[in-house]
Amino acid sequence: MLLMLNVHYSRAADIVVPDNFTSTPAVPFSSYRDPFGNWCTRLVAPPGNFRIASAGTVHDSGLPDPQNWHAHQHEVQDLPDETLQFLLGSRYCETDELSETAWRLFGHTPLGWSRVQAVCDFVHNHIRFDYQQARPTKTALQVYNEGVGVCRDFAHLGVAFCRALNIPARYCTGYLSDIGERGPFSPMDFAGWFEAYLGGQWHTFDPRNNTPRRGRILIGRGRDAADVALSNTFGPNTLVSFTVWTDETP
Repeated sequence: MLLMLNVHYSRAADIVVPDNFTSTPAVPFSSYRDPFGNWCTRLVAPPGNFRIASAGTVHDSGLPDPQNWHAHQHEVQDLPDETLQFLLGSRYCETDELSETAWRLFGHTPLGWSRVQAVCDFVHNHIRFDYQQARPTKTALQVYNEGVGVCRDFAHLGVAFCRALNIPARYCTGYLSDIGERGPFSPMDFAGWFEAYLGGQWHTFDPRNNTPRRGRILIGRGRDAADVALSNTFGPNTLVSFTVWTDETP
């Protein structure tokens, strides 16, 4: 198994209690950084029931996701080298097949933050959220055509549209709390969103919720969900259950 469950290194200074990885039964494991800087764990799971857990405490400002409506869009020739890979198509984000649609829908919108927000507004309103319609092979183009999906599908479509519009965008996964939100709440889960490169830095956008949220804790970044899978297994296995929580502490 390859696992990506630990808090991202960019939040290392905020970790109060480390989110140490444990398993039952205990097995040897090793960790490494992938090409995107994400912290990964590898192990061989024994036959029979096997439980994986990770819990920690992270200091957070409690403020909503920052917004900068004045963040400008860079010309492609002015982008830093490390952002260029996030302009290209990837496994779940077919920029070539969505390019004409992207320019038809958003080519008239103002450049910069407003254009990315227009993308998020469209995706939020065009896609219906439904856990029962999730499938691991669904791509951004299929999400657009079917009009239904889960948070990762919202993020993939947002990423694909941004890239087609020459805005670097990368997929993110992590924990998203309900702190400060009005109920009723659905069961906690991992969340998917994306970051767009504007005004010389990366900014958080969340087309699924389409509003600034508190307590967003990053686990991994990549080109799309293929790069930040929470688990990859090699061999027959069955996921029996899982529980995710992000609670506010005193």
